[in-house]
Amino acid sequence: MSGGEQEPRSYYVGVDVGTGSVRAALVDQKGVLVAFADQPIKKWEPQFTHHEQSSEDIWAACCVVTKKVVQGIELNQIRGLGFDATCSLVVLDKQFRPLPVNHEGDSCRNIIMWLDHRAVSQVHRINETKHSVLRYVGGVMSVEMQAPKLLWLKENLRETCWDKAGHFFDLPDFLSWKATGVTTRSLCSLVCKWTYSAEKGWDDSFWKTIGLEDFVADNYNKIGNQVLPPGVSLGNGLTPGAAKDLGLPVGIAVASSLIDAHAGGLGVIGADVRGHGLACEGQPMTSRLAVICGTSSCHMGISRDPIFVPGVWGPYFSAMVPGLWLNEGGQSVTGKLIDHMVQGHAAFSELQAKAAARCQSVYAYLNSHLDLIKKAQPVGFLTVDLHVWPDFHGNRSPLADLTLKGMVTGLKLSQDLDDLAILYLATVQATAFGTRHIIEAMVAAGHSVSTLFLCGGLSKNPLFVQMHADITGMPVVLSQEVESVLVGAAILGACASGDFASVQEAMARMSKVGKVVFPRHEDKSYYDKKYQVFLKLVEHQKEYAAIMKGD
Repeated sequence: MSGGEQEPRSYYVGVDVGTGSVRAALVDQKGVLVAFADQPIKKWEPQFTHHEQSSEDIWAACCVVTKKVVQGIELNQIRGLGFDATCSLVVLDKQFRPLPVNHEGDSCRNIIMWLDHRAVSQVHRINETKHSVLRYVGGVMSVEMQAPKLLWLKENLRETCWDKAGHFFDLPDFLSWKATGVTTRSLCSLVCKWTYSAEKGWDDSFWKTIGLEDFVADNYNKIGNQVLPPGVSLGNGLTPGAAKDLGLPVGIAVASSLIDAHAGGLGVIGADVRGHGLACEGQPMTSRLAVICGTSSCHMGISRDPIFVPGVWGPYFSAMVPGLWLNEGGQSVTGKLIDHMVQGHAAFSELQAKAAARCQSVYAYLNSHLDLIKKAQPVGFLTVDLHVWPDFHGNRSPLADLTLKGMVTGLKLSQDLDDLAILYLATVQATAFGTRHIIEAMVAAGHSVSTLFLCGGLSKNPLFVQMHADITGMPVVLSQEVESVLVGAAILGACASGDFASVQEAMARMSKVGKVVFPRHEDKSYYDKKYQVFLKLVEHQKEYAAIMKGD
């Protein structure tokens, strides 16, 4: 109990399952993060583009981190539990036991990860149908969504997986089932990744057209026929078994879940911005774009009416903020791309040694090294001759083309630390130009965006944040609590507990502005020129492909 309070604090547990780790936080009713813990989780890549995980390993990690964050807390003060996770596909049999999603028959590996691109052929055939549901995913379905992965399982693992399967869960829904024993799905996952409509439900004709009529025949029992909006209390709360696993009281409220990026959006986009001199002050929440940036990046824009943006997912009704439509742009690799470029450079071992000697991360060291070598010019000007197109894992938005590749132009024979630092800078800039590209598509379709709200691991990197401000020309708002995704998960638990009348009320009370980073408008013409080069790169890549395909 903190000093001056007349009544005991209420706490909520948020659990976030990311690509490489599970994280948990204990958050109070004001959105203050009281305790934090994380635990790595296993990943397998049995072959290129195949990425797998284990639901049992992930649940065990959830239990470890949750027990850590509630140590020393009166359990009767913990009011609710919320989960978010990557939109990975969990496969269980009819008795809820793991099934293999691999040719090796290893049932421990029963999750196809969100970034898995094995179903390229399947998604191509799905897109060739031009079915009307595709209108709600930007016109083209992504290989990262669930329908192509399900079709891949049917066509490739019929006997060992498909015929035995009893339940296909999005990972966030798997976690809420483990906690409550309730198979009800979250509207967020089903609408965003499974083609469910908040207004009309499942479209039988879509599943029949793509060859997955099996789901229609059993009334969608395997993929979900009971659906609730995010933040609604599930069943009778935490089961005795799950309570023991997690170190929490039996029966506390467990919320219907969110995808991790959507939890991040929930954790930042509703903050009170008064007194910061921002254009979005006094404007509706629809003028804000939440950018959740970690391994990949997601760009969450909301609107009162549905807006169809070519190459951008959605519009999805009530998938993040109840009552509002969501469009979701994205970049398949951002943090992963920056790591790839830095770790693959010849000077990386030298960088590691120098960063370790200063007790710094490699990125903090690179940022300070860039400040050293920039001399009198702004740091961003170091890349005047070096340009990167960042689609090393295809383009999610706004081109929706998974065949696109990464490009770098302006390389020299140099392999020293200066060269690595400038390549790192050019890569960070490329991710920001990708964000600008997505924003332009959203604005052209009818969105009005004036302010960026950043969260996720990359938002802790000041260079990444400043480049996003400078390149988009928009101020960037950072939350008081840097772990905004966990605050978003805790907001779900708070709503499920009944302590707040609505998700919007919980957002306003539990998310707060920490810092605002404004763009350097004096550098605008430089970044406008670099953006022209950025767009030329993809134009040229398509020309090269056409040349190579020609007679």
